[in-house]
Amino acid sequence: MKDFSKELSFKTSRSSGAGGQNVNKVETSVTVLWFVAGSEFFNEHQKELILTKLKNRINAEGYLFLTVSESRTQLMNKNKAIDKMIELVNKALIVPKKRVVTKPSKGQKQKRLDTKKKISEKKENRKFKF
Repeated sequence: MKDFSKELSFKTSRSSGAGGQNVNKVETSVTVLWFVAGSEFFNEHQKELILTKLKNRINAEGYLFLTVSESRTQLMNKNKAIDKMIELVNKALIVPKKRVVTKPSKGQKQKRLDTKKKISEKKENRKFKF
């Protein structure tokens, strides 16, 4: 888990929601921005993974952004934004393992056929016979 928080930049804005009259005066919402291509913490392959998996969150200039306005204080929102950004990027770097295609075993095939036969016999016995 890489901590690239030194490369992040922040913007603040007025947040909506709880806060009473304070919400109209204080900029508590935090938007965190990170220039993916200019990162020194990741190699080119990792940057490419991030750019492809998080393309919906990256703007035209190449900045990955995330806005947090859950808390009533700017500092708490900033900390949450950093944590979420790190988590988001680390999830994007995970490459799922390729599935190895396998065939069902003879025992599995036989069990399936036996189950089908039992169900068929059960339904056959339900029929009304003269």
